[in-house]
Amino acid sequence: MSEFYLYLKMGWEHVLDLNAYDHVLFLAALMVPYLFKDFKRVLLLVSLFTLGHTIALCLSVLKVVEVKASFVEFLIPITIFITALYYLFTARFSKSNRSITFVSGVTLFFGLIHGLGFSNYFKMMVADQPSNVFVPLVSFAIGIEAAQIAVVAVVLCLSFIAQSFLNFSKKEWTLILSAFILGMVTPMLLESNIWN
Repeated sequence: MSEFYLYLKMGWEHVLDLNAYDHVLFLAALMVPYLFKDFKRVLLLVSLFTLGHTIALCLSVLKVVEVKASFVEFLIPITIFITALYYLFTARFSKSNRSITFVSGVTLFFGLIHGLGFSNYFKMMVADQPSNVFVPLVSFAIGIEAAQIAVVAVVLCLSFIAQSFLNFSKKEWTLILSAFILGMVTPMLLESNIWN
């Protein structure tokens, strides 16, 4: 198995790991108000999240940034909580009233946080090849991007079904999905090691 394919597969599995579903939950929260017709905006947000994630891994591997794992593991569910809460409270507005610049900036920043959450493990994965981390970083990022697009496609399909066949309005669906995600992420916050 080539090095490129190995890390691409690891990136794919990192996103789709059901034992660590925070990545999927964040993507679901991020996609709450969107439909297939919003694919350009959706791809922009997904790619910005991947970029932030990759920058954090790069900075960590190069030992520019080091963070305490328990602190970042607490911040990750906070990013999910904030994203779901944002869409819960902005559900009554049309998407044109939401600044894509603001959402894009926050998505990039949250990508950095999620990347830092995985950085210690990634550093161990590439520890035996510190001179050439470019291939692992790029192939891992491509794997993440591909998996995220797959997750987003599923979320958009659910949104389409809910709004087209189950007759939920966009506002109702946004409220329901945001509330569901908040319910899923709250126990993650309460069970965090940071409280110990």
